[in-house]
Amino acid sequence: MRVANRTAASAAWAWLTFGVAGAIAMSPCLAHHSAAMFDATKSITLTGTVKGFEWTNPHCWIQILVPSGGTSIEWSVEMGSPSQLYRKGWRPGTLKPGAKVTIVINPAKDGSNGGSFVSGTDASGRPFETAAAPQS
Repeated sequence: MRVANRTAASAAWAWLTFGVAGAIAMSPCLAHHSAAMFDATKSITLTGTVKGFEWTNPHCWIQILVPSGGTSIEWSVEMGSPSQLYRKGWRPGTLKPGAKVTIVINPAKDGSNGGSFVSGTDASGRPFETAAAPQS
């Protein structure tokens, strides 16, 4: 009877060790990028021309040229990952350079020309799907 108890205890410890090791090994997979750099209590509306739409991991980006005082200011708008956007109807060619758009963002807290995508419309006023960057 003692041998059976030792075998059961050894098996339990082996499974526990395996489970803990597995949890430790998987922890980097649970990491994600924080949205702490954006001010979710504020929003800014940008109206301008798409310079580029980057369909890249870990986040997609819209580069938009916004007219200001006779020149254009480039803004960088962070979005969700390609897989998140794809599930919401976005495709790599959804926004083309030269397209006129209006985009609402949560601005960067540091005052730089950037933010997190909230919503947007094309030149005809047709709304884009919401494809916000992940929130922390």
